[in-house]
Amino acid sequence: MAQALQEAQALAAAPVAAVSTPQAPGGLGIIRISGEGAQQVADRVFRAKSGKKLAELEGYRALFGAVYDGDQALDECVALNYRAPASYTGENTVELSCHGGLYLLRRVLQAVLSAGARPAGPGEFTRRAFMNGKLGLTEAEAVMSLISAKGEQEARAALAVHGGALEKRIRALRQRLLDTVAHLEAWADYPEDEIPEVTGEGLMETLAALAGEMKDLLAGFDEGKLLRDGVDTVIAGRPNVGKSTLMNLLAGCERSIVTELAGTTRDIVEETVLLGGIPLRLADTAGLRLTEDPVERIGVARARDRLASAQLILAVFDSSQHLDEEDRSLIAACKGVPAIAVVNKTDLPSCFPEELLSEAFAERVHISAAAGEGLPALRDAVQRVLHLSHLEGDATVLLNERQRDAAARAGECLNEALDALKRGMTFDAVTVSLEGAVSALLDLTGERATNAVVDRVFSQFCVGK
Repeated sequence: MAQALQEAQALAAAPVAAVSTPQAPGGLGIIRISGEGAQQVADRVFRAKSGKKLAELEGYRALFGAVYDGDQALDECVALNYRAPASYTGENTVELSCHGGLYLLRRVLQAVLSAGARPAGPGEFTRRAFMNGKLGLTEAEAVMSLISAKGEQEARAALAVHGGALEKRIRALRQRLLDTVAHLEAWADYPEDEIPEVTGEGLMETLAALAGEMKDLLAGFDEGKLLRDGVDTVIAGRPNVGKSTLMNLLAGCERSIVTELAGTTRDIVEETVLLGGIPLRLADTAGLRLTEDPVERIGVARARDRLASAQLILAVFDSSQHLDEEDRSLIAACKGVPAIAVVNKTDLPSCFPEELLSEAFAERVHISAAAGEGLPALRDAVQRVLHLSHLEGDATVLLNERQRDAAARAGECLNEALDALKRGMTFDAVTVSLEGAVSALLDLTGERATNAVVDRVFSQFCVGK
């Protein structure tokens, strides 16, 4: 029993190692070793041409040589040496850069593990960075958001959070809450001291401002969710207005069949595209019209169903044709929902009454899908309709449900405090609610996160990061 316990403790204290590059062939592959004794483990498999040892080398230095499994040379290698705390994990770290063949990397990793390292778990390197104070929890979570980003906007938002923008905003909110709580408690506990009086009106103003900021932060989660999951987008319109041509233009390939015959598209054709860094999950639908064709009728019914549930509608109209009843029906369906009027075929003489579009559409763009003209205007209109044009490099977007839940609890506590004030309850009751908001914000940043929460966060990471 004692020997088994000693072996378990030795294993827990051993440095961890994993392949930190994608599990696919590439020009280079990296095996990262982190923890106390990382250099000693690396020295058992790496031999520098110069004869130097990594254990004797300063941080931020590199050696060229080869990696070995026993006496068998496996590959040429560059070993990068990092010293605590100036490393990603905050620990002594070595990165072995070899050629990126999958078999080769597995052999090198096995040699490293045989030399005394243990396999790193999912997200273990980033977890160690969090535990060593190199990253806050929101910054750590942004790492996986960066890795999984599908477009420019999502990547920029994740990079801002990774750089600490969200952490700074939350800390500033929390400090204002703490200042308010401290003022309330000091004024209540030391009435004889010259402490500025707390008035209900002034407190109401402060708490309303804080609650407004939390509301804005929560609204940003929905915007970030669109960037992560993609926007369910329907291309709708009557037959032959150019829906399939627009689909192909956005997809960059012949995704939908295009003919001059009405009713060519009978089923929903789907494709995910990036437009201005925003992922759109496009659905090219059957032309909206009354038809006797039973197959086309099913397609039209499906199109109407998708129209009712879409997050964004690209309503396509033919500028060379007069308005008909299907156009009018589509305009009515787009009132009050995120939609853009796409006036197509602008290369032809126009007879379309565009003034009728202003009632239902805040955005109207002119394109010639056949000529490939008008995409920049459509891109800008999509950003405005989805309220994503403000997500610049310093955006502070909540990245996941854990963060949203903590922010929502903080918002609820602030609203409870406001309600207590409005009902004339004592400042003690207000203070209890404010302390609940502070606690929720501590959960958000990870400063008071339980081991279970931390385990859940890093279990979603990939191995090697």
